Amino acid sequence: MQILAKNRKAQFNYEIVEKFEAGIQLLGCEVKSVKAGNISLDGAFVQLYGNELYLINASIPAWQPANAPADYKPDRSRKLLLHRKEIDYLIGKMKAERLMLIPLAVYLKKNKIKLELGLARSRKKVDKRELIKEREAQRELERRLKNY
Repeated sequence: MQILAKNRKAQFNYEIVEKFEAGIQLLGCEVKSVKAGNISLDGAFVQLYGNELYLINASIPAWQPANAPADYKPDRSRKLLLHRKEIDYLIGKMKAERLMLIPLAVYLKKNKIKLELGLARSRKKVDKRELIKEREAQRELERRLKNY
């Protein structure tokens, strides 16, 4: 499994409850671009329209801008491909527990482009501070053990 892009801020800003795998509906020029690693998940999120999920604000530039369609937009919405039962489960969880869907990573699986989604709860500022303190304490402990 080759990871093409990661959303590094997601782990810090959100508490991930569950993870899911989804396909993405892409154009031909986008597929080559994503496989080359030209994708950015910064500021991307997943939104529900009707009974379908869409990836919003993920930037995928065209592989060859000269050959791209004239009306091509790198930040366009892209449909996510999931089974109906998974979508219904996610909709229920999002409404009942006030959770949100966050894109975590884009990777190749059997030469197909997949998106890892996280069902997440937003972290409060206090929780983020505690997380930073724990990380710093762990680093300090590792440094001390390394010196002995």
